[in-house]
Amino acid sequence: MIESVGENVTNLKEGDIVMPLYLGECKECPNCKSGKSNLCHKYHLTFSGLMLDDTPRMSIHGGQVLYHSFSCSTWSEYTVINANYVTKVDPQKIPLQHASLLCCGFTTGYGATWREVHVEKGSTVAVLGLGAVGLGAIEGARSQGASKIIGVDINESKRGKGELFGMTDFINPKESKTSVSEMIKDVDEGLGVDYVFECTGIPSMLNEVIEASKLGIGTIVVIGAGHGLTREFNLVPLLCG
Repeated sequence: MIESVGENVTNLKEGDIVMPLYLGECKECPNCKSGKSNLCHKYHLTFSGLMLDDTPRMSIHGGQVLYHSFSCSTWSEYTVINANYVTKVDPQKIPLQHASLLCCGFTTGYGATWREVHVEKGSTVAVLGLGAVGLGAIEGARSQGASKIIGVDINESKRGKGELFGMTDFINPKESKTSVSEMIKDVDEGLGVDYVFECTGIPSMLNEVIEASKLGIGTIVVIGAGHGLTREFNLVPLLCG
């Protein structure tokens, strides 16, 4: 809920319910108008922890600077955010406990399976990283009718969570000395899978997802790529579903 607004904010008011987003939207640049990307040229993803004017807005203990996580810092009770990085919500139409799922995370993975690549019924899928994004990808693949959904995570507790969302097989890379791609192929008759969703943002995993996909017809989707991965491989990641 908005507590107060700055003097130049005209589209929002005190008391409005909003969802904070770490990607802004100007609605005027080529990307915003295209309908194909949410990577705005003007209100882009930042890694400095500062506002767009390179100054901080949060502090503690008499002036010690606190940095934003990307542009929003949603795990704080109060925060200051640029008005272009929020979207207004009508609580009469969307229950607030559900609205938070629309910001990022689960919907990013879910949307990737039908909005970006359209996983076909009967296809095989591997998902690397079973956090909120990865679980969303599993649920999306299940709802699209995938016949085999392989979840990959080094946290054994993710096995049960993945199964709840439709995962058919689980791989823990710590349990074998072979590569992740080989472990995926072992589950899928040695051919590789039709679709691979990389949800970890770990640079070394990019080669693994390439090797884990079917030669010639395999599709790879890199979701929520970390800064190191985009810098090393010069990728434009899918940052929101």
